Amino acid sequence: MPFFINVILPLPLEKHFTYNVSKEEAQFLKPGMRVAVPFGKSKIYTGIVSEVHQRPPEVYEAKPIEQILDKTPLVTAGQLKMWSWVASYYMCSEGEVLRAALPGPFLLESETIVQLAKDVEIDDDALSDDEFLLVEALQTKSSLKINEIIQLLDRKTVLPIINSLVEKKLAVVNQEIYEQYKPKVERFVKLHDRYLEEAAMHELLDDLNRAPKQREVIFTLFGISAKSAKGKYSVKVSELARKSGASASVIKSLIDKGVLEELKLEISRFSFDLENHGKNLQLNEYQEKALQEIKSSFESQDVCLLHGITSSGKTEIYVKLIEKAISQGKQVLYLLPEIALTAQLIARLQNYFGEQVLIFHSRYSVNERVEVYQSVLQNKETARIVIGVRSSIFLPFHDLGLVIVDEEHESTFKQYDPAPRYHARDTAVVLGKLQDAKVLLGSATPSLESYFNADHSKYGLVNLARRYGDVLLPEIEIVDIKEKHRKKRMTGHFSDRLLEEIKETLKNKEQVILFQNRRGFSPILECNTCGHSPQCPNCDVSLTYHSHSNQLRCHYCGYHMAMQQKCMACDSPELSTKGLGTEQVETELKALFPDHKIGRMDLDTTRGKQGYEKIISAFEEEKIDILVGTQMVTKGLDFRNVRLVGIMNADTLLNFPDFRAHERSFQLMLQVAGRAGRTQKRGLVLIQTFNPHHQIVQQVSTNSYHEMYKEQLEERRNYKYPPFYRLIKISLKGRDYSRVNEGADWLALSLKNTFREHVLGPEFPPVARIRNEYYKNILVKIPQGQSLSKTKKLIGRILQSFKAIGAYRGVKTVINVDPY
Repeated sequence: MPFFINVILPLPLEKHFTYNVSKEEAQFLKPGMRVAVPFGKSKIYTGIVSEVHQRPPEVYEAKPIEQILDKTPLVTAGQLKMWSWVASYYMCSEGEVLRAALPGPFLLESETIVQLAKDVEIDDDALSDDEFLLVEALQTKSSLKINEIIQLLDRKTVLPIINSLVEKKLAVVNQEIYEQYKPKVERFVKLHDRYLEEAAMHELLDDLNRAPKQREVIFTLFGISAKSAKGKYSVKVSELARKSGASASVIKSLIDKGVLEELKLEISRFSFDLENHGKNLQLNEYQEKALQEIKSSFESQDVCLLHGITSSGKTEIYVKLIEKAISQGKQVLYLLPEIALTAQLIARLQNYFGEQVLIFHSRYSVNERVEVYQSVLQNKETARIVIGVRSSIFLPFHDLGLVIVDEEHESTFKQYDPAPRYHARDTAVVLGKLQDAKVLLGSATPSLESYFNADHSKYGLVNLARRYGDVLLPEIEIVDIKEKHRKKRMTGHFSDRLLEEIKETLKNKEQVILFQNRRGFSPILECNTCGHSPQCPNCDVSLTYHSHSNQLRCHYCGYHMAMQQKCMACDSPELSTKGLGTEQVETELKALFPDHKIGRMDLDTTRGKQGYEKIISAFEEEKIDILVGTQMVTKGLDFRNVRLVGIMNADTLLNFPDFRAHERSFQLMLQVAGRAGRTQKRGLVLIQTFNPHHQIVQQVSTNSYHEMYKEQLEERRNYKYPPFYRLIKISLKGRDYSRVNEGADWLALSLKNTFREHVLGPEFPPVARIRNEYYKNILVKIPQGQSLSKTKKLIGRILQSFKAIGAYRGVKTVINVDPY
């Protein structure tokens, strides 16, 4: 009876592919192990074994595998279950989940290599010049990669030459699998074993009398390795050179003499500063009460929502819950919405838990991510607590006891592109269920969906309504800039009230945060003569002016051009900028406050790996007086000396075509307000707006979350939006405008025939063309009583029919379940 394995390939394939294996291989292989398998004509992929069985495939003949890549499973059984749920719920393939879940280096790639055929006679006269060059190179080097052949022949297209040699049976083409991950190796030295005896050591020192530099190296080595028995301790070559003041050649000569023994050891890429490890933590009575309520809630429910106002000390409660989980030998996952938050939080958690904390996010190199993954897979002591952004939900946890989702309302927990388009908060709830772990959602402004679940007893609910240390909530004041403009009391984009408070704050040696939710200098450059503004050639958006680089840039595709001196349409030199970005706020501040240090925190200033940490550290150390930022500054950062927070223009948040615009505006404004007055002196928040009587602005000014919740919930109920209806958005995109239009009409009609009034669209989104592809959206609303799984199956069938129509083959479909 033959043996077969099902393999998940990192491709958008709906099913697992089946391959045949020998009896010995079948006994060795387990679900979760990697195998290299052929797919297509000449490509080799890394796949994950999902099942070993004896059922042959019915439609095609199973191919044999190329090789087994692991000795033990790289993916746990729990991960395979999770992948299956994510693929099923978010309507994507398990291959797409595999690509998101595993760090790139685990998905080994194959590279085409060319070799000379064995035992063939080569007739030089029958070869062209290029063929002769290639054969000659292959005679001196056993194999060449395609890139090496391109360099050798100095040609871009070399495949015809290779194919010609293959046809003449002079060369063979193979696929070579190569490993991308490279462990970090450091050079260490230790004293050779023969000098460990006291007499031999004295003799060595006498011999080195005439080489004082070498003698100094040996004394330094003794000093560093004094802690270990008889100097058996190995020391980094770089550290030894630095402390002894010797050059590399001095150390090399000691190695050559056999005095020192050189070792090359694999070391971790992560280093920890543990000077303050073990700091004791005391909760106040309100935190203690909330902690007890969370613990009692966990006795009856798996998920609990902690609604704690800004600066109420939620992190300290998390620390106590983490302590309990670790004392029971469990692992903890701490999810954050933004990389920017990790810098402050890592320092705080490492103070309490030392080397048990690991970090996982996209700013790490692929090699660093591989090390984190392996540490979690091997259940190491250094991986008891994992702090990470949304992708860390896919790590191979063995015994997860607690999942904390901090700032659970944040939209950055949602993955938009590429598939799987999952929401990390909702996936964390399922992960908790699969791993039998408790899930704690924390926020000062919970999402309507989470609060609705807590309100209807699906989740536990704990309130923490006092700021830590009984600090007062900041005073929130609304500034009517329409009135200020009328009375000519505006300086640039600053009202006289905001300027007055900034001056007062700086005079008292305190700090200011200014929030403007748009980067760049100005979103529109306009000609005062003809009204023309430069547009992106690839997208339906105007180019944003960036003064720092003196460029016009598209924030969708990255297209950029030099700043124009004349209008591109009429050659008029009268150009003006419209709208406001963080760069413009920064420029105006530098002119108004030339003696103070202004910092900016947006996507442009935080691109580097340490970008966030540098700005946050400088602000914490009070090297920056005023920090201007986008929504990055609204996240749960803790700055002790911020008295004033200014929101430059609240209307840009409110006037947005999205059913969640008002809820998101409330959350953003209240979160950024929470950065003010986190010590005994009461903070002040100034909200500049053209519409001071807007209900959301008023609710922010009175900190009325419940009022906002009830009002927005009523609107959602009336207009059939979550949490009362589930949403599935289907986007069609393609380069041919009319095909996308026709395809969207056909698909919408088919869906309306099935789901009747619960289908909206098709319609163009606000930006209808991105990277030269036209977009059109269809929205399917699913009422509470309707089966979600059956609805998805029906949508899947309709999409299969759509893909089978030849006229629409160039139109891609993107499915986004819960697109918010």
